[in-house]
Order: sequence, then structure tokens, then C-alpha cells
Amino acid sequence: MLLQILANALALGASYALLALGFVLILNATGAVNFAHGDMVMAGGYVAIALFGLLHLPGALLLPMVVVVMAALGFVVSWLAYFPLKDRPPVSVFISTIALGIIFQNSSNAINGAEPRKGPPLLGEGSFDLGGVTIGEQALAIVLVAAVLIALQHLLLNHTGIGRKLRATAQDRQMAEAIGIRVNRMIALTFAMGSALAGAAGLMLSNTFFIAPTDGSNYVIKAYIAVTIGGWGSLTGAVCGALIIALFEVVLPSLPVLVPALKSVAPWLFTQTASTILLYICLLAIMFFRPQGLFGEKVQKRV
Repeated sequence: MLLQILANALALGASYALLALGFVLILNATGAVNFAHGDMVMAGGYVAIALFGLLHLPGALLLPMVVVVMAALGFVVSWLAYFPLKDRPPVSVFISTIALGIIFQNSSNAINGAEPRKGPPLLGEGSFDLGGVTIGEQALAIVLVAAVLIALQHLLLNHTGIGRKLRATAQDRQMAEAIGIRVNRMIALTFAMGSALAGAAGLMLSNTFFIAPTDGSNYVIKAYIAVTIGGWGSLTGAVCGALIIALFEVVLPSLPVLVPALKSVAPWLFTQTASTILLYICLLAIMFFRPQGLFGEKVQKRV
């Protein structure tokens, strides 16, 4: 039972990790928070549902198409919400991405309706036994697919010429432009990558948790929390922060299943509501004792 719960937590954390990675990529490249990023998850879920209705293929085969569509939408977001305002105060980009997210939410509501809808599974919705432990096919598929996507993102950023240009743009935009890197093109590509990762997360999450037009707000908060816990701007920290959120959401409410005596001790403590409260308490503690996050670098100021 413990392994099954941990597998479910790992699957949820892997989905959140894709969301958080995309969020950090855009944050590092632009220095601004994309508040429409959660709506990319919502859009990815609906794109997967639409493609499934047309092609009747499993989610694993639909994933490349979802990634391409969401990457294109990421380009659109960059040219609508970022580039026209990039030379203005950061709050301008904050507001523009919030406005664009609201447009996405209401457009989705008008097209798909307000009722939650279920997305296609990556492979299947059955389960299998591993040494007497029952693990869902969807949970295992999410972990494997997310691991592949995260590995590909790592290889792209650290072992390709485009990746070096992307990292140079994120580290020092003016210097990157001075040495001939087309900074605007790199930023647009970053929006595309971030949206593609969020769309992949949307495909994965829509099967287990369904998808609704208003889900974007919840997901962008999850990304924000993961980044704050892990370290502002840290890709490794974003993944770890996402896994910590999943542990609170899955493992804590499941503890009475593992230890039945806990039901009589403090049943209120092992609920989704209590786990959310404890997650935010953990967030506040990290911000108080380690404001740079678990993997963030401490900022040094000259006196």
C-alpha cells in the first residue's frame, strides 16, 4: 500500500514538475511572472481531449501533437503579452498575462462549457501487480513520460548550441545581445518550451483530475509555490518543490490508510484541507528561515 501511495504521489509530482519547469524557464528568460502559465495546463488538457475525439489514439501518441500545438500557443502568448510591454515596468507584463489568462478561461468556457471533462489516458486506465503491489498504468506512464521530457529539456539546455543561447539570454540579456544572440527569438522559444511542458502536464492531469476552464488559476499557484520552495529561478528546485507539493497532497491524507490508529487520534489532520494548510505553513517557514528557497543561491549585496 505504501508503494502504491508513493507511486501516486510521484506521478502527481512529475506532472507538477513539468508545470514548474516551464514556469521557471519563462521567469528566467524574461524576469517576469507569466500568470497565464496555469491556463496553458488547462489548454493542454482540452487540446488532448479534442485530438482524442478526432483520432481516438492513446495519450502517449497524442502527446507530440499536444506539445506542438501548445508550443505554437506559447509563441502567441509571448507576442501578445510580453514583447509589446517588455520595456515597461514588470507590473505591465504581470497584468497582461493575467488578462490573457482570463481571456483563455472565458474562451474555453464558451467553447467547452463549464463542466469538468476527462482527458485520455497515456496508455490505459488499468493496473498491474509488481511484487504484490498494485500500481496504476496511468501513474507509471506519467512518471516515465515526465522523466523523458525532463531529461530532454536538460539535454537541450546543457548540451546544444540553442541551449547555450537560451541560458545566456536568461543569465544576461544585454551581454547575450552584444555577442550576436537574437534575444527576442530566444525568449519566444522559451515561451514555446514552457507552454509545451505545461500542455504536456495538462494532458497527464486531465485524465486523473479532469479539466475545467477555471483550473488555470489553481495550477499557476502550484507552480508559484513549487518555485518558491525550491528556489527562485532554480530548475532543480522547481522539480523538488513540485514533488514536495505532491507529498502533501497525496501522502498526508493517505496516512490513516497506512496507520489506521491515526483515524481516532486526529482525523481532522489527515484531510485535503489540513494538508493544504500544512503546505502553506511549510511554505511560510521556508520563506522565513531560507528565503532563497531550498536550492536557491543567497543574494550577496555590496555595502
